Amino acid sequence: MSSLNWLKSETERWFRVTPSNLLYDRALFWLFLSLMTLGFIVITSASVAEGSRLYDDPFHFALRDLVYVVLACLTAYVFVFIPVEKWEKWSPYLLLIALLLLILVLVPGIGRTVNGARRWIPLVLFNFQPAEFVKFALICYLSSYFVRRYEEVRSKQLSVVKPTLVLILISAFLLFQPDLGSSVVLGFIVFMMLFMVGAKIFQFIALAVAGFFAIYLLILTSEYRLKRLTSYTDPFADPFGSGFQLSNSLIAFGRGEFWGTGLGNSIQKLEYLPEAHTDFIMAIVGEEFGLIGIIAVIVLFTLLLFRILKIGKESLLLEQRFGGYFAFGVVAWFFFQGAFNLGMTMGLLPTKGFTFPFVSYGGSSLIINALVIAILLRIDHENRLMRGHAHLRDD
Repeated sequence: MSSLNWLKSETERWFRVTPSNLLYDRALFWLFLSLMTLGFIVITSASVAEGSRLYDDPFHFALRDLVYVVLACLTAYVFVFIPVEKWEKWSPYLLLIALLLLILVLVPGIGRTVNGARRWIPLVLFNFQPAEFVKFALICYLSSYFVRRYEEVRSKQLSVVKPTLVLILISAFLLFQPDLGSSVVLGFIVFMMLFMVGAKIFQFIALAVAGFFAIYLLILTSEYRLKRLTSYTDPFADPFGSGFQLSNSLIAFGRGEFWGTGLGNSIQKLEYLPEAHTDFIMAIVGEEFGLIGIIAVIVLFTLLLFRILKIGKESLLLEQRFGGYFAFGVVAWFFFQGAFNLGMTMGLLPTKGFTFPFVSYGGSSLIINALVIAILLRIDHENRLMRGHAHLRDD
């Protein structure tokens, strides 16, 4: 009887919303785990046809994703023990490593080319995408930079120049791959972090105008980018050409309606919708789980973002600026990528190779995202310790 009572109390303790006296954000941990689990379930269903065709194994991608989930959990477990001050100290070196990786991926024999883009470095268990590490490294570097140059960024008229030069340097290497999408994500991160720090308002206008102008030129000078931009406005005008992917994605949402067709019952995953388990995973969620499934994913993802925002706010209140800026940078990253991915699959935005964080198939993104969650848990842990020590001093 005592064992049952203990099991009941432990279950209640773990599944309650995080109490203030607990030394880590339990809600953030469970949201992270829930999204990964949901992603694994949908990937298993969405990749059956492609796994059978390419590898004669319907569960090829599911097993690989299971390996990624395990690696992600191990990554989170290992890095959650590293003090936040270490990440602040290492931030310049992380940025240098990121730049080195962007150079290496362009070297013939090292970088792997898929669909005309050289974005991956083959490793033993998965193909590593340096662009995912770059997002993390840039947020670390900018968080450290804003701590060191806080007054300068807030007061000087041209304080955005240095962060913008870093962004331009990274974007130049990304465009050689080519990878315009990651450059846009990084630009949004820089823009939002500068806004959080409190840079002068006219600089945001100049940065936004320059960014839109640069993207406009890059689209006009590239035929395949221009086709992507124009095809999303009416994908059914060329359903077997430039609009093939998006038209099949919209068909998937239409088939799902409100309740969905049921897990495993997707038709579009049967080689009709390309990248069904990666970039267009949300279309399969919509088809098999319906509008209810999409809403469930959005709710879980939104709750995750709010937990991260809470950590960032508390860090700034405790004058732990690195942790606060890091958290807000991560929110900008996850929000933009998640919102764009969902908008893309629904035909609201142009087709671009963005994965949905924690849900889409991909070892690099899942492991880097797990690393980020580990650092956020550590930031929250140190915040709680600081509040506890302050409370003891007051007593």
